[in-house]
Amino acid sequence: MIALACDHGGFALMQEVKGYLSGIKLDYEDFGTHTTESCDYPQIAARAVNSITDGECEKGIFICSTGIGMSIAANRVRGVRAALCTDCYTAEMTRRHNDANVLVLGGSVTGAGLALRIAEVFLNTGFDGGRHARRIAMLDADSNWS
Repeated sequence: MIALACDHGGFALMQEVKGYLSGIKLDYEDFGTHTTESCDYPQIAARAVNSITDGECEKGIFICSTGIGMSIAANRVRGVRAALCTDCYTAEMTRRHNDANVLVLGGSVTGAGLALRIAEVFLNTGFDGGRHARRIAMLDADSNWS
């Protein structure tokens, strides 16, 4: 299951993402927002992130105007690796090398066609493991990485 979260700036693009996910019959949980009225992205991101850390959802797709706010909010939580992707290559590499579990998109900076292709690549790319797994473990550890 995919956790979906957007603020008012990402609402329109999220409708496209939901249509795409429904079309490929991939289940999702929509944590909002459900209108274009101004809202606070940290609260929406928190609800969606909790569904990932609790194991209810495997991955997430979060959208705000630029993607920056949602990225910052999501990455505050241990075990979440949110990546703001603007092209298919970064979507592929963040899955392969960083085992990112949240894709973040900018609704005002990424067109729907490209965003859906980025989501497709993100959702269909696996984690390479190996030396990358060691680095992910470092991120999850309570250390200063030295």
